[in-house]
Amino acid sequence: MAAAAFSVGLTGGIGSGKTTVANMFAARGAALIDTDQIAHALTQPGGIAMPAIATQFGADFIASTGAMDRARMRAAVFADPAAKKRLEAILHPLIKSECERLAQQAQGPYRIFVVPLLVESGNWKERVSRVLVVDCPEQQQLLRVMDRNGLSEAEVRAIMATQATRAQRLAAADDILLNDGDPAALDPQVERLHALYCSLAHAGT
Repeated sequence: MAAAAFSVGLTGGIGSGKTTVANMFAARGAALIDTDQIAHALTQPGGIAMPAIATQFGADFIASTGAMDRARMRAAVFADPAAKKRLEAILHPLIKSECERLAQQAQGPYRIFVVPLLVESGNWKERVSRVLVVDCPEQQQLLRVMDRNGLSEAEVRAIMATQATRAQRLAAADDILLNDGDPAALDPQVERLHALYCSLAHAGT
């Protein structure tokens, strides 16, 4: 069955567990479209964003493989808002176009767009039927990212400071899924929301 027009924008702060939750919805038949995966493909060797990135930022930002040098680019955009805007001007239109293409091909009762910076991006809330926020206490975000990425607390806090606050994400949410460290509590929440989304998609909401 082709994907219905009904769509969910799934978001959450770094370390909130977005990927885990998204995969649980996918296991139930939802069509996943992950903007981070799209961005990664665009900046791989031969990715369609690479010529513009090379032109805008120079050879220093291209790794020996031909992919974007992610560590160097991350440092540049973190330090310079103008560099961040230049990168976004390249990637955002390409990501939007690819999202639309994948959405047209998607199979399943509804689509889930995984958008880490949905709240920060501004226009995503108008492009989806509902916004689902994966929420967790900030201390858990810190510990998860420090453990996963090997970063210091100061480094993780600096990343979190560039994102929407927990309160801002919750204010933008139509639905909230709490991922506070109890794996057994996730499944019933996902099951309830999956049933809701199937119902809304069927109703054409």
